[in-house]
Amino acid sequence: MKINGTYYRSLWLDDDGWSLRILDQTLLPWRVEVLRLSSAEQVGHAITSMQVRGAPLIGAVAAYGVAIAMRTAPQDLDRVVAWLGETRPTAINLRWALARLHARLAPLPVAERAAAAYAEAAAIADDDAETCRLIGQHGLPLLREIAARKGRVNILTHCNAGWLATVDYGTALSPIYQAHDAGLDVHVWVDETRPRNQGAALTAFELGAHGVPHTVIADNAGGHYMQHGEVDICIVGTDRVTRRGDVANKIGTYLKALAARDNGVPFWVALPHSTLDMQVDDGVKEIPIEERSAAEVTHLTGPDEAGRLTRIQVTAPGSKAANPAFDVTPARLVTGLITERGRCEASAAGLAALYPEKAA
Repeated sequence: MKINGTYYRSLWLDDDGWSLRILDQTLLPWRVEVLRLSSAEQVGHAITSMQVRGAPLIGAVAAYGVAIAMRTAPQDLDRVVAWLGETRPTAINLRWALARLHARLAPLPVAERAAAAYAEAAAIADDDAETCRLIGQHGLPLLREIAARKGRVNILTHCNAGWLATVDYGTALSPIYQAHDAGLDVHVWVDETRPRNQGAALTAFELGAHGVPHTVIADNAGGHYMQHGEVDICIVGTDRVTRRGDVANKIGTYLKALAARDNGVPFWVALPHSTLDMQVDDGVKEIPIEERSAAEVTHLTGPDEAGRLTRIQVTAPGSKAANPAFDVTPARLVTGLITERGRCEASAAGLAALYPEKAA
């Protein structure tokens, strides 16, 4: 993706060949600042503070965190993997990537672990970029069909599932980018996505940089637009998908799925293979939901009239706030899943057909 004429992936190695560079997503869209991560501790902080976020990207960054640690403490593999695995509990990509690194490195002599870790982290990053490109290819026909029927395609999305949440392309936004680049007339309703406003800040920033027409809406406005026929399709990302097709995604996704079902709007979920968790059946009962700081609900950050970043309180002083970061949308509300291997119904049978090796 290009920002101010410069092409970025969401992570890359520094010129020194070993430390990691990321965009500080807590400062976007107001300021583009590149961070250099030179220790596993800095990687862990970047993940917990959400300087880096999005399930696929978290996994790739954590993989490089292990690689960085192996340069100086290859004997600490087990400790580093366990510690990084606790930084975000809901996104399964994190533990998937760490398990892949551990399986690759554990049998090796400690002197060989650093080089192998960097190679494996690079493979994870490259695979994610290609996976997201293919998700876009398989989602594009859904948008082409709508465009053939009615011209403009109005898409509603929630949170940020674009290139900022992955290594490149994105999941939910990949079909949209490819449709726009193919000349389709697409317009995106962008949920603001309280409490952190990743839609208003990050998705709108991405779409604007790519030239995709979009409109930011309050989270509670989506159902209204569906009732009035102004949403043709919903496409969202996900942080974890269960064996039977339940979907954990940013808080508020479940309500959009309910509104979509009530109004006959297709509700599609885009995911890479790394987001599948075939060890879990019932997402509502079994997926751990991260409870984040109440301050994300009680306070907002943005530029004032002079352009200075300012933090303000938006709730009554003394009021408590709860902040579950995710909710689970049951498979029965999901029209289908868009993966790098194709599209399928949100069910055990649908996923098994695309991923027989995982279903075994």
